[in-house]
Amino acid sequence: MTTRTHCPYCSLQCGMTLERQGRSLEVAAWPEFPVNEGALCRKGWTAAGLRGHRERLTTPLVRDEEGGELRAASWDEALDRVAAGLRAAQVAGPDAVAVFGGGGLTNEKAYLLGKLARVALGTSRIDYNGRWCMSSAATAGNQAFGIDRGLPFPLADLEHADVVVLVGSNLAETKPPAARHLDRLREAGGRVVVVDPRRTATADRADLFLQPVPGTDLALALGLLHLLDAAGAVDEEYVAARTTGFADVRRRAASWWPERVERVTGVPVAELRATAELLAGSPRVMVLTARGAEQHSQGTATVLGWINVALALGMPGRAYAGYGCLTGQGNGQGGREHGQKSDQLPGYRMIDDPAAREHVARVWGVAPETLPGKGVSAYELLDSLGRDHGPSALLVFGSNIVVSAPNATRVTERLAALDLLVVADIVLSETAAMADVVLPVTQWAEETGTMTNLEGRVVLRERAVAPPEGVRTDLEVMAGLAARLGSEASFPSDPEEVFAELRRASAGGRADYSGISYDRIRAEHGVFWPCPAPEHPGTPRLFADSFATPDGRARFVDVEHVGAAERPDEAFPVHLTTGRVLAQYQSGAQTRRVRDLPDTGPFVELHPMLADRIGARDGAPVVVTTRRGELKAPARVVSTIRPDTVFVPFHWVGANRLTHDALDPASKMPEFKVCAAAVRA
Repeated sequence: MTTRTHCPYCSLQCGMTLERQGRSLEVAAWPEFPVNEGALCRKGWTAAGLRGHRERLTTPLVRDEEGGELRAASWDEALDRVAAGLRAAQVAGPDAVAVFGGGGLTNEKAYLLGKLARVALGTSRIDYNGRWCMSSAATAGNQAFGIDRGLPFPLADLEHADVVVLVGSNLAETKPPAARHLDRLREAGGRVVVVDPRRTATADRADLFLQPVPGTDLALALGLLHLLDAAGAVDEEYVAARTTGFADVRRRAASWWPERVERVTGVPVAELRATAELLAGSPRVMVLTARGAEQHSQGTATVLGWINVALALGMPGRAYAGYGCLTGQGNGQGGREHGQKSDQLPGYRMIDDPAAREHVARVWGVAPETLPGKGVSAYELLDSLGRDHGPSALLVFGSNIVVSAPNATRVTERLAALDLLVVADIVLSETAAMADVVLPVTQWAEETGTMTNLEGRVVLRERAVAPPEGVRTDLEVMAGLAARLGSEASFPSDPEEVFAELRRASAGGRADYSGISYDRIRAEHGVFWPCPAPEHPGTPRLFADSFATPDGRARFVDVEHVGAAERPDEAFPVHLTTGRVLAQYQSGAQTRRVRDLPDTGPFVELHPMLADRIGARDGAPVVVTTRRGELKAPARVVSTIRPDTVFVPFHWVGANRLTHDALDPASKMPEFKVCAAAVRA
């Protein structure tokens, strides 16, 4: 039997088919799905490798005493233990219980998790790891355009642009099937500009490669806008007709002359001028940002700086042009639209909007005043655990916090201070290993549910095989907990029933799914939101006529470069940056257990000049130290990184013990991508 479904990893949500052959499950191509046309990366081709793994959890685990071992338990014992622990915590108030979700959860799970927190638990303390992925771009998109959708156009539009500017994206390694669009663009005569402190496989595809100091992408954007304005390349008619706020932005850019930009960013004036000339002479320019530009304490401002460049050129809303964000996690888009983010309700409604509260409360069958208010962001939530007036119990679905959180040693200490930690996962991840109760749940091929990819295309992952005996879906777990907590609201466990409720809850919101159904998704290879009615065609492209602001105009936002929260000094003289590698995904809880994916472990990438200075040799161990911790790993001596910078992949324990927890004031994104470090042989 063959089942059409989608890859369990990144935001492309590549189409694939799963074929049952006896007890095995084989991945095959699905050429008709337009996002990947049958192509998959090595992670996609090996996605079935986790099924049947010896570390797969198939029974609940409980810990009888602090410091004791986890032991097997029945589902009734485990859920009763969780419910009793939650009720005990709630004696101190509803916010004594916290919920932490994930950007890989299906839309149905994200929706029901938000409902569980706000209705069954009554807590405002809910957030998710997508706060560490897309939040800066989301905040900037809402400020500039009035709406947050990663790409406001289909991914294939890249092929038809004249110039694509990639800021902080290693597309060729993080989303390999998408790199063909860059190749086709160049074959058609288009040009690619890559901005990155490292020369990556994506930079190898570039016509222009700019290699700035980590944390200076905003200064680079301001400098390019300065040159575009000086060259008369601003689309004055577009700016006047479709935007507001340019005068302040123009004045700001005037102070970022090329030589100043070179001093701050390290990008030579000649390369700045060449980039500005390319943008000025091209009718269709796309500017795309990713985590390299966004995971900073100035992440929102940096994205707004690059949006200002796109708006000044008159690109957003033009065919095959504009601004977009390359979403990271599998459901990084949909995961934040339907209620697991601390300030949002389903449909991308804001929780402090009385009309939004009334609408969603009506769908849920509760009084609006019973819904809690706005909570705190992911890192703020984790940092408050186990403290006075902080949560003493935490439920975790779809996240491996011990590996993925910034300043991870501090966060691990906070997890250890809890009275109750409950983790739902498929394996005993580093976070699950700390838990008091571990709940074994289904993985992607064993359940049905929708995901929303980086284009805003809602797709359907279909169940291909039954889960192992003893395993339940996250929806069944949430329904079981809600029942034990005495919730009078409905908590269905059938995904299509949950999606039908989600459609009603999202109706009229910015992310309106009310016209989307499972049958439509199957028939149309996905449906783009907003889709407010069954007869609506969906919205592949936004902004052609107006923006989602009250007056229909895009907003230029005046932003200034401040720089990283922590700068190199005598004790910590180099920049540390982090990122992904081709064979691994996120915290590695899945990919590190797939036999056919190479697991080389962490490494430290550094330039030969730096290696010579400290006496390091390629392949020999080096130690990277920051003010928060240290990591020992083999050196990779390469000429493709800046001499003042070291790079560490974040898929293994250790990398995020080094990273900084400074937060962007608007998005609350931690500064994963730059901090001061020392390295020694």
